[in-house]
Amino acid sequence: MSAVAGQKRRRWAGPRFETFGSIFGFIYTFLAGNALLAVANAPLVLSLSLVADPAAAWPFFLALSVTLAPSLAGIFAAFKALNDDGDAVKPVAAFLQGYKRSFAKAAVLGVGAVSLLMFLGVDLALVHNLAGDVQGIALLVPLIVVAAAVTVSLAVTAIAGVVLLPEARLKSILKASLYLVVQRWYLSLAMLILLGIIVSAAVLQPVLGIALAPAPLLFVIWSNASYAFHAVLRPA
Repeated sequence: MSAVAGQKRRRWAGPRFETFGSIFGFIYTFLAGNALLAVANAPLVLSLSLVADPAAAWPFFLALSVTLAPSLAGIFAAFKALNDDGDAVKPVAAFLQGYKRSFAKAAVLGVGAVSLLMFLGVDLALVHNLAGDVQGIALLVPLIVVAAAVTVSLAVTAIAGVVLLPEARLKSILKASLYLVVQRWYLSLAMLILLGIIVSAAVLQPVLGIALAPAPLLFVIWSNASYAFHAVLRPA
């Protein structure tokens, strides 16, 4: 028994160096990612820290959020590099390369999503104003909310697709993303919840929320989107 116990004790060598390197890689990527997101969206971050009630000026903040799409492509590229390169990851370089490589497609997705959300937001405001005068118009509210949720889910999923499939055409990525958003609705719902947490943190505590919250939650969103794309592309 003592010999067996001695063998068991000798087998335990403590945490491997690679484990600490992997943990450091995640922490470094998250911290660098949050800083790069703040720099890439500086007008939005600065406005959030200066305006007391962002909800009252939602069209202004929605217009400023057009810069989010390319920065999402950048941080998704950093997450992809973290998975591909492991301990040798260079998140700043990966972010900048991904931002540059995916800028055109991501910018188109961002402008399209912001424009549609602006249209839906105006419609929602009109419905709210006319609710007391036009009977039954309030029934449009759930439809508008669902359309907005699909727009956000589709845009974020498509940005992940642009990073994963840089050679694919944007039209093909949008078709695949729409399929994934609907077919894997539970991942879309989880994405919306996580994005809601990020937005809430940024609105309530602009400096602290942006410094800590986005990257870890976006990593979960990226992991789910990457899994969904690979599950569809995996050979039967």
